[in-house]
Order: sequence, then structure tokens, then C-alpha cells
Amino acid sequence: MLFFNLSAFYFFYFAAVGVYVIFMPKVLHDIGYTAFDIGIIFALAPLMRFLTPFLFLKHIKLDQTVFKTALFLSIFSSSLFYITIDNFYAFMINNALLGVCLSLILPYLEVTAIKELGKEKYGKSRLFGSIGFMLISLVLAKFLTEPKIALHYYLSVNVLMVIFALFLMSRNDEIKKEPEIKESFSFIKYWPFWLSLFFMQMSFGGFYNFFTIYETEHGISLEMTSYLWSFGVICEILMLYFQGPLLKNNLLLIIKFCLAITIVRWLMLYAYPDSLTITFISQGIHAFSFGLYHSAVIMYLYSLYENKKLAQQFMYGVAYGLGGFIGALIAGWVYGEFLFVFSAAFALVSFISLHFIKND
Repeated sequence: MLFFNLSAFYFFYFAAVGVYVIFMPKVLHDIGYTAFDIGIIFALAPLMRFLTPFLFLKHIKLDQTVFKTALFLSIFSSSLFYITIDNFYAFMINNALLGVCLSLILPYLEVTAIKELGKEKYGKSRLFGSIGFMLISLVLAKFLTEPKIALHYYLSVNVLMVIFALFLMSRNDEIKKEPEIKESFSFIKYWPFWLSLFFMQMSFGGFYNFFTIYETEHGISLEMTSYLWSFGVICEILMLYFQGPLLKNNLLLIIKFCLAITIVRWLMLYAYPDSLTITFISQGIHAFSFGLYHSAVIMYLYSLYENKKLAQQFMYGVAYGLGGFIGALIAGWVYGEFLFVFSAAFALVSFISLHFIKND
């Protein structure tokens, strides 16, 4: 039952992410927002993901009360989309609130997933998130005939995500009083690891924001580019399903391997942007540069800190928040022939950083 609830949570959480990331920019564009306005609004989510964990360093604790508050506020915020979407400033504030909620929800349940499911079943549960993301992209694309349909879908999957999260909590042994955490959280102690996380996600700035534009400008059709995206997700799903035995080995060595092959991936896109075969191979590497990498990082981080929930918060904040934010800005600045050379360089810095970790 725990596996089912976690899988359902991941499915609807990332389905909501799919609606927000893939379709919401188009919705805003269709109702008259400028590209600059859209850029500001969608920069808020990673920024809030980075800032929020700092609130929990001292006086606030990420416990079930805070977690459930974040769940209900996420529904409240997504409901307000209907009212605020036509006003730039109101919608911006609403997105900031949603960003805070989402920066609390996933890290909390990631710790629960690892603790209760272990290395073997974690990936199999997490893969349902990739399925949810892929399915919503296929389904909503056929039914998005007017902007507010996207809002209906987002609110619906958000409510279902909250329902499964609450049902999960009602059956979770974590209701017992949690042990007092004596460790003070420190970045300095493991600074090479945090630096590596940051630069790895910076390297994805060009991919997440410009891959479609990059490929279509090199003669790959938009339809074929969508197949390339789907192929990458399918490879990611397969890795998440079969990765259990791999995660029993040296996690730091696995992370280094994933970084090394990611460098190769970006260089392939630079050298052969118009080769469909090479591009499909590079998308296949997504199984390692996201699927296996993400799981190994989660597991490794879990072993480093006593305050595991806060560590997960900062992982999403530093990597996917600040790293994603700055990576997107730099990708926009350097976009052109050498886009993925910069991506490879960032991944190389990430790889080198790990070699400064002591006692691995």
C-alpha cells in the first residue's frame, strides 16, 4: 500500500509539473503576456525553491504540520490561478507562493520514500512521476483548445496529488515523534558535493530551455523533436525500474560515471546537431544523466546528513533551484553554435569537484 501511495503521489506531482512547465507558458502567451513577463514569472519557481530552505535552518522545522500546510496551500494557490492569471503582479505573487509550497512537498516525501522503500523499490516508485509527466504532455496537447483548460487540469492533478500525500501520511509510521536532531546543518563540510550539484544542473540550462529550438534550427522537425523528448523519458523510466542493483554499489563512483557520460552527451549534441541517430543516442544517455544520477545523489545525500529533510530541501534548492535558474540565464546569453560546449564545461566542473571529496 505504501508503494502504491507513493507511486500515485509521484504520478500526479509530476503530471502537475508537466502542465506547469509545458503548457502554462503557452497559456500566458495566448492571453497577452510578453516573453519578458513570462520569463520573470517562471524564474520565480526555481528562485523560491532556492530561498525557502534557508527558513528552516534555525527556528522552523519541516514536520507533518508544515508539510500538510504546504499541501493545502498548494491547492489554494492553484485555485487562485483562475482569479490572478489576468493580472501580472497578482499572478507573480501567486506563483511565488506555489513555489514555496512545492519546495517543501517533494523533499519531505523523498525522505519517506527512501526510508520506507529502500534502494530497490525507490526507483520503481519514482518512475511513475516520469510516466505522469509524459502522459499529461500527450493528453493535454490534444485538449488545450482554450487557456483555462490548462488551469482545470492543473488544479485536478494537484488535488489528486494532495489526496494521495495525505493518505500516505495517515498510514505512515512517521507519525511517531521524530528523534531530536543534534547536528547543525553545514554546506562547508561537504562543499565539493554541493558545488558539483550546482554545476550539474547549470549544464542542463541549455537542454531544458533550448533543446527544441536548437534541434529544429538544425533541420530536425518539431514532430521528431517531440519524439526525441519522449525517447529520453522512456529511457529514464527504464533506468528507474532496473537501477536497484546498481545503487548497491559505490554511490560516489556512480555519480562520477553519470557526470562523465553527461559530458559526452553534451559534446555529441554540439558536434552532431543535425544527426538524428546521434541525437537519439544522446537522449538515451538521459537514463544516466538524470535517472541514475538523481537516484544516486538522493541516496548519497541521505547518508551524509542527520537532518535528511533539510538536506533534501537544499538539494532541490541549490541544484534545481539556483543551478537551474542561473543555467537558464547563461544558456539564453550564450545560445548559438557553442551552447552545448558550455553545458559540457559546466558538467566537467561538476565532475572535477567530486574529486575533492575526502574519504569517499
